[in-house]
Amino acid sequence: MNENIPPCPQCSSEYTYEMNNLVVCPECGHEWVPAAEGATGSAEATGERVIKDAVGNVLSDGDTVTVVKALKVKGNPSGIKAGTKVRNIRLVDGVDGHDIDCRIDGFGAMQLKSSVVKKA
Repeated sequence: MNENIPPCPQCSSEYTYEMNNLVVCPECGHEWVPAAEGATGSAEATGERVIKDAVGNVLSDGDTVTVVKALKVKGNPSGIKAGTKVRNIRLVDGVDGHDIDCRIDGFGAMQLKSSVVKKA
């Protein structure tokens, strides 16, 4: 194995290999260009965390976002409707990609994924 091939950024597998211009992970199937991964790695090296919404806008603490698709909520028959505004979000390192901590009127405190919201 070539020792200068980076591990997979999604599953941290060390069994990655090169295929043409891409680096491929055989365990999770993730493919990426090593140069593009290094560019995002520089932002992480400075301590900055970049979280983007469903359309690619960069989110920050205190933003107001809109839910773009209906979400089911355990224990609640109605769920969260598309178009619901969520004010004063906090960005966190959550579990399973839930990187927004917020309080939604009628539901209380919960965590959302950035892929289901749009910056308002």
